[in-house]
Amino acid sequence: MARIVVIGAGLGGLPTTYELRRLLPKEHQITLISNTPKFTFIPSLPWVGLNLKSLKNIQLDVEKLLANRGVKWILGGVSQIQPELQQIVVEDTVIPYDYAVIATGAELALDALPGLEETAGYVQSVCNPPHALKAAEAWRKFLANPGHLVVGAVPRASCFGPAYEFVLLADWVLRRHGLRNQVPITFVTPEPYVGHLGIGGMANSAELVKKLLRQREITVIENAAITRIAPETIFLADDRTLPFQYSMLLPPFRGPCFLREAPYLTDQNGCLPVLATYQHPQFSSIYGVGVITQLKPPEQTPIPIGVPKTGQMTEAMAIAVAHNIAVQLGVISAPLVTPTLEAICLADFGDTGIAFLADQVLPNPRTGERRRAVAKEGRWVSWSKTAFEWFFLTKMRWGVAFPWFEEWGLKAMGLSLVQPINDFEFSHTPQIKKLV
Repeated sequence: MARIVVIGAGLGGLPTTYELRRLLPKEHQITLISNTPKFTFIPSLPWVGLNLKSLKNIQLDVEKLLANRGVKWILGGVSQIQPELQQIVVEDTVIPYDYAVIATGAELALDALPGLEETAGYVQSVCNPPHALKAAEAWRKFLANPGHLVVGAVPRASCFGPAYEFVLLADWVLRRHGLRNQVPITFVTPEPYVGHLGIGGMANSAELVKKLLRQREITVIENAAITRIAPETIFLADDRTLPFQYSMLLPPFRGPCFLREAPYLTDQNGCLPVLATYQHPQFSSIYGVGVITQLKPPEQTPIPIGVPKTGQMTEAMAIAVAHNIAVQLGVISAPLVTPTLEAICLADFGDTGIAFLADQVLPNPRTGERRRAVAKEGRWVSWSKTAFEWFFLTKMRWGVAFPWFEEWGLKAMGLSLVQPINDFEFSHTPQIKKLV
């Protein structure tokens, strides 16, 4: 019998748990640990932050989801992981494991610059449920007393999609309320240009994003470093200041404290280095899934930024990790696999949206190109994101990570979540190496 522990019940952890339970015989014990009782569909949090959707409509009760599925559920925060001993500490309980899957999502580095910290209360974010609820309450007050609106990200941020969604949705909401002429809007980003998205070279994405921002009369400040935040004022490195009545800024991500404190486990930001199998290079009993994994930027930018890990990338990591653990245990006879890191992203802007397809997210390091990079605008994108939210939540209710019809749909578009390691181009990224 093997003991597999999954830490985190989000977009990475819950699908990994379902896929492990599907692949492994009942004698193998699967435990899911999370510090929150709810699964949240994180991509919908910009809607919550602008009071366009209720948080409860994008959350599911994890304990109910796992009932009668042969998975042990532990609600609690991990205080320590001991890779040498293969133990996890949750409060006062020590949990041994044969394999551990780290799928915690990221901790927000709110101490990255003065005034960003939550206790200051100057700016909002929509990166987790509590923050989205606070943003929604602040947005209600802002509509009653409108003024300058500033949206964007700080240096070392890595997921820019929510910022673009928030600023363009905010414009749409303000127009619906007849308030747009009272609200000057500024978008500020550390990206070298808008539409870079942390990966660069995404077909016509920059042109589409610039066009929309220009049409909506949103002032753009790109390649900008926010250095500190004061009440109603944001300070930039070039000595410019931005006044605001409401601001939503995306912070940098890092690994949670229990990972950062474990010797030799993570990089300086608390992210897990991984092999092609998504195992840790030094501790083969540990796997990583989602935002917590280390991906190096494909290029140096004037202001440091990170690489996004989208929902589809996270789903691919989950499927690969579950498959590889089953192979390691001898349950299935098949090649080890690696996630393809292809991504389809749907950004809703209210009355329109942009669909991004990056195949693959990280360009080939030799050519600097992707197999495909597509960006398409249209109202259909908004409808598609709503439909996908329903689909993903339905999958989680069913207890299925990757149904056959989703696989067929991706194949019809020439995409896949995973592929055999022997066929993988190992030079794709410097930190991913063949497991020997």
